[in-house]
Order: sequence, then structure tokens, then C-alpha cells
Amino acid sequence: MAITVRQTKLDGVVIIEPEVRGDTRGFFYESYRKQHLEDAGIHVDFVQDNHSKSVKGVLRGLHYQDMRQPLVKLVRCTVGAVLDVAVDLRSGSPTLGQWVAVELSADNHKQILVPVGFGHGFLVLSDAAELQYKCSDYYAAHTEGAIAWNDPDLNIDWGGIVAPILSTRDQAAISFKQYLANPAF
Repeated sequence: MAITVRQTKLDGVVIIEPEVRGDTRGFFYESYRKQHLEDAGIHVDFVQDNHSKSVKGVLRGLHYQDMRQPLVKLVRCTVGAVLDVAVDLRSGSPTLGQWVAVELSADNHKQILVPVGFGHGFLVLSDAAELQYKCSDYYAAHTEGAIAWNDPDLNIDWGGIVAPILSTRDQAAISFKQYLANPAF
């Protein structure tokens, strides 16, 4: 089985589409095979898998872990559908503040690789959604940060949602201007 890797407009953020084999019984695909990523020039050692479930209208993000414990995420949606967003937070990057969005769903099997130096968030589009993601380092609360999902300087198109369901942490997220005053990357 193989994968297709599609580069986005942001260096390092790629969309991965696995080869899915299906018939009347259902489907099968390899959701992760290290050799396939390495063949595509992606060399990441993942150490932790996470699984989250959210209801429609939940928006999680934009989250990052700073350079004290940075991490790469490989994200997929196994139930429902989400709009997944990666934002370039790297100081000095020619694409600083730019973002890409992709719909990840249980039906399309797409994955997004979010490299070090990027914020990450998602909006649940279906009644419920489950995301599973691999991380290249362990979760470290003391290194995490969050930028407001609706920051006007980022101007992310979340599909017209105006009042998503947010965690207390995400309600208190900083602005992009505040982030730029003390960047993490």
C-alpha cells in the first residue's frame, strides 16, 4: 500500500492521503507506516498517540508547544468530520501568520502533518468527531500556548461560525500580536 503526500503552501505542512482498499465489507488502509513517510522525506519519531472526541461546533485551538518541548503532529479524523487548520508561527518565516485548512473526515481518510513551529486547531463539522494524532514529543503543559481562533490578523476562514464551543483555556487565548511580542519559535 502507498501514500500520496501533497505539499501545502506552507513549508512542512503536508496532506497525506493513504491508499484505501475497499469492497462491500468495508475498507482497509495503513494509517501509519514509518517507511512511507521516510520515503517521502518525512523523518519523525512519534512517541505518543492522542485520541479526542468532540461534539458539533467545538473548536479546539490554536494550540502549540514552544521550543522547550516542541512537537510534530500527524492528525486524522476517524469519526465524523473536522476543518483542520495549521498556522505558521515561526519568527522570520516568509509565511509567518499564514494558514492552511483541510477537511479531515472518516470518509476521506486524509491526514495532516503539522510540523514544529505551527499552531494547530480544528472545528467539528459533524454531530461528533474523533481525532487521533501522533506526537513527536510528550504533552508538556508548562510549554503550551494558545492563540485566539478568531484573531483578526490571522483572519482564518472557519466557514462562517461565529460562536463555537470553546474550552476555558481557548477563551483566554492570546492575540497574534501578543504572540509576536514574545514568539515561541
